[in-house]
Amino acid sequence: MKKHLFKLIVILAVCIPTLSTAQRFAFVDTEYILNNIPEYSSAQKQLDLLAYEWQKELEQKRADIEKLKSDYEAEKIFLVDDVKTQRLADIAGKEKELLAFQQQKFGVNGELFKKRQELIQPIQDRIFDAIQKVAKDNALDFIFDKAGGVSMLYTNPKYDRSEDVLEEMGIVVGAGGGSGGGKEDELPNEQPK
Repeated sequence: MKKHLFKLIVILAVCIPTLSTAQRFAFVDTEYILNNIPEYSSAQKQLDLLAYEWQKELEQKRADIEKLKSDYEAEKIFLVDDVKTQRLADIAGKEKELLAFQQQKFGVNGELFKKRQELIQPIQDRIFDAIQKVAKDNALDFIFDKAGGVSMLYTNPKYDRSEDVLEEMGIVVGAGGGSGGGKEDELPNEQPK
């Protein structure tokens, strides 16, 4: 009996400090938060429109190159060697220009990337600051992003702090402040590839 009582006391001595210092977890859905920030929706529309316009320009340049190639193929039997060489050099130059344009607009440090940084980074910084404040105000130890790389198989909605983050940012959901995702937001039927 004393042996069992001693084991019980040891187990309680180990468990009670652990229970009193339990860590507090919460999660947010940054995709939901972003979709309810009007500035993000506006920035995303600007980026989509820029990408769409540049993609159309890129496709036009490709079509022009294909036309030059087909014209060359159709006429090459009638051309002298100097003209053939010049035409092939022109086509190669246009292809080089196309690659340069593609890198300038869509490359790793291209204009689209820079514009995305310019428009989206301030919004992401505001979200991060709001999450930090919500975590401190609610004495939370961890906040996970269920929209990010962390996957949760079950989440209890009572721990969702997405609304708190939006509130901290001064955004009221359902009062015309969200992105809505309405049909008026869509681009023309042609989408960039």
